[in-house]
Amino acid sequence: MKPARYWIMIDTREFSWSVILIWVGLSAIGLTAIYSATQGPVAQFLPSYIQGNFSRQIIWISISLVALIAIQFTSPRTFQGAAYIFYGLCLFLAILTVFIGVEVGGGRRWLSIFGLRLQVSEFLKLATVLAVANYLTHKRDINVGNLKTALTTVMLILVPVFVIIMQNDTGTALVLLALIPVVLFWSGLPYGISLLIISPALIGYFSVINVTYGIIATLIITIAVFVLQKQKWLTLSTVVLGIVVIVGTEVALHQILQPHQRARVEAFVNPTLDPQGAGWNVLQATTAIGSGGFYGKGFMEGTQTQLRFLPEQWTDFIYCVIGEEFGFIGSSLVLILFAALFLRLLHMAGTHKQPFAQLVIVCVTFLYFFHFIINIGSATAVLPIMGVPLPFVSYGGSAFLANTLMLAICLNFHLYKRSFSIYS
Repeated sequence: MKPARYWIMIDTREFSWSVILIWVGLSAIGLTAIYSATQGPVAQFLPSYIQGNFSRQIIWISISLVALIAIQFTSPRTFQGAAYIFYGLCLFLAILTVFIGVEVGGGRRWLSIFGLRLQVSEFLKLATVLAVANYLTHKRDINVGNLKTALTTVMLILVPVFVIIMQNDTGTALVLLALIPVVLFWSGLPYGISLLIISPALIGYFSVINVTYGIIATLIITIAVFVLQKQKWLTLSTVVLGIVVIVGTEVALHQILQPHQRARVEAFVNPTLDPQGAGWNVLQATTAIGSGGFYGKGFMEGTQTQLRFLPEQWTDFIYCVIGEEFGFIGSSLVLILFAALFLRLLHMAGTHKQPFAQLVIVCVTFLYFFHFIINIGSATAVLPIMGVPLPFVSYGGSAFLANTLMLAICLNFHLYKRSFSIYS
């Protein structure tokens, strides 16, 4: 009789079917774009293993669906109790990947387990979120304003970041690194200090475009920090940090970076400087999206896609395929679905009373958001190309499964929010 009693505990009225519909919608759009990018006329230019991406993605989606359903029959306390164990296991596998992983494209990111290739860094993101959330919420009186607590939190994130960088996966490392200010801010760090933490990234971005923009960004952030905190030492620290970032960016661009690395940065600022070299990817991506118009050129009719002008069009630049073949309508639908997903997840976090569940949902939301911003920003030349996939849309079995597991855990927390006690 125990199994029957366990099933009764599940109240389907609490299940967020809207999130499932969004998941299905994004997955369907991704499959359609992957099919066009690998099975259309472009197939004649692609090796056989790339042509098999579509069928492999279907398999991974099926596995992910089974995992999503299974997780809904798991106690939410399981994820909190096993957080550190999962973190340690994933970290160990990630370190192992650095030494014995499968090397592809100059990086060791995949670990072969029983013939199955897994990108461990994708699962390490989930493990890090669970570990950090557990650490910050396992005690009622823990205070992120405490230096020891803040440093421990940062280290829990920096260790995986360092390992992922060793795998030559800078994009994933940056996404995970961006969680630091989110976690600290959500856990009670003052607004001004949170802004100070993210200021190097903002100032550095504008400094790459132009030194003047970097100076203006420094001034605006300094004023904002002063208004928020009204502390002279914090305001002065913002100015000094801004100057260091601006000078450091200039030194890096002109004295530290290798010629090919500098070319990538210059291509981001002005891709027409080297249209056949470093600026090629940016120009082809923007051309594909721009040529789609309002309705698009039609399924498997995009010239940039089918003539193989787009780089990695089934993963990093899949948004360009959607923009070219389905136009403004198709690309806008992707944006709307992601916006709906972000808002729904944040609403789930806001209505949950369990701190651990709340923080996990927030972190998962921002992981998706960072992937979304970087991928589409790269495709539209708003950001430098970083090689980050679009969640649920880009090809990638490990990424799809890991993203679905994160979503499934969020759905689980929402499903059991009445029984998941605050101090459990």
